[in-house]
Amino acid sequence: MSLQIGDQAPDFKLYSSEKKEINLSDYRGKNVVILFFPLAFTSVCTAELCQMRDDIATYARLNSEVLGISVDSLYTLGKFKEEQKLPFPLLSDFNKEVSQAYDSLYETFAYGMRGVSKRSAFVIDKAGVIQYPEVLEKASEVPDFVAIKTTLENL
Repeated sequence: MSLQIGDQAPDFKLYSSEKKEINLSDYRGKNVVILFFPLAFTSVCTAELCQMRDDIATYARLNSEVLGISVDSLYTLGKFKEEQKLPFPLLSDFNKEVSQAYDSLYETFAYGMRGVSKRSAFVIDKAGVIQYPEVLEKASEVPDFVAIKTTLENL
């Protein structure tokens, strides 16, 4: 069953591209936007995360932190973050456990790849409760950034 508004966000522990352990629970007291994305260096993923980068001041003003998650290795994510100058952590869900917990995992993706993160967005409030879930079936689509910001403004 997919996660809904009002559900407690599944906690997780993942490593960032800086090789730091990141726990969702470390962000209690702040709103969090989690963006699951299929693969670093692909066109739509790059456009999505760069859009978030270019609007990061808005998210900071809304007392929110941004976390990007994919099944890429932390080394791949490190290079991607560096090249795109992304000012938020990119987390490696290489073992696919977090993507699965958030119902954000394609069984089959392009070129027969299995177990790739679905493009998804979740807004989690200061208490760790999901306030906005969006899981996209088509990797060519991007999350509704207006709805994400509206949700944050109303928290």
